[in-house]
Amino acid sequence: MTVNYHRRPTGQLPETVAVTPQDAGWDYSGLRVLQLGPGEDFGLDTADHETLVVPLSGGATVTTPEQEFTLRGRPDVFSGPTDFVYLPIGSTARIATVDGGRFALPSAKATRRLPARYGRAEDVPVELRGAGRASREVHNFCTPETFDADKLMAVEVITPGGNWSSYPPHKHDEDTEDEQELEEIYYFEISGHDATEGVGYQRVYTSGEGREIDVFAEVRTGDVVLIPYGYHGPSMAAPGYHMYYLNVMAGPGEERAWLFNDDPAHAWVRDGWPAEPIDPRLPFPPGSPARHKPPTP
Repeated sequence: MTVNYHRRPTGQLPETVAVTPQDAGWDYSGLRVLQLGPGEDFGLDTADHETLVVPLSGGATVTTPEQEFTLRGRPDVFSGPTDFVYLPIGSTARIATVDGGRFALPSAKATRRLPARYGRAEDVPVELRGAGRASREVHNFCTPETFDADKLMAVEVITPGGNWSSYPPHKHDEDTEDEQELEEIYYFEISGHDATEGVGYQRVYTSGEGREIDVFAEVRTGDVVLIPYGYHGPSMAAPGYHMYYLNVMAGPGEERAWLFNDDPAHAWVRDGWPAEPIDPRLPFPPGSPARHKPPTP
């Protein structure tokens, strides 16, 4: 199959990012990002892909033939979790915004039709993971434990400037007792006075001689990295620039589960984390509720 590991925004409004399974050369995971101006709207047909509407900035209404959902949204991705809407397969909807905004549409090819639903920002579990310079914040808004879907999983990760996340590097490209095959998309936004000046880095590789994947990609706001297989991580936030990424995952497993294995060469680094404090800059924004969880990607 042909795989594109690093994708720039399309630059064609309203879709600044458009990744379909066909584009990626895989079977399940997809992502679109919309940039809508004040008073603009966008028509959506989910077809055979269950889809979320996740405000990155701004608010919107999502109207289906049966229901209307109001999304309060948020000023930006560093302002805490957002509310969101789940749209099942076979849905049509219109996304409309009064003041304008940016909206992510994570999706997964699915077969089970679930009801359309609204997810409250207040119900999104916020976890602080890792320790020291591997501290990060995770918004588990669409995981098997927090939100029902057929195939789709999605989380948000905030990595303070100078920290590493998605570390140790890990993979989920085989079906075993402790690993499940999942196609994964990383969508990035980087803080900064100018959205184009902030920068971070993403590593993707396979192990062994003659590495089939060996990517070390510079990422800026709006960039996407595709993970069809292999180890991924670390995700590195440059000092002075906080990093956000949206992870979209789906795969062929009958059970919707996020199971992974660390790269054995680096798994040992976890052993020192219990003695290190969480980065005091977390959570975002300061003073918001969160809980610490034993380190995972």
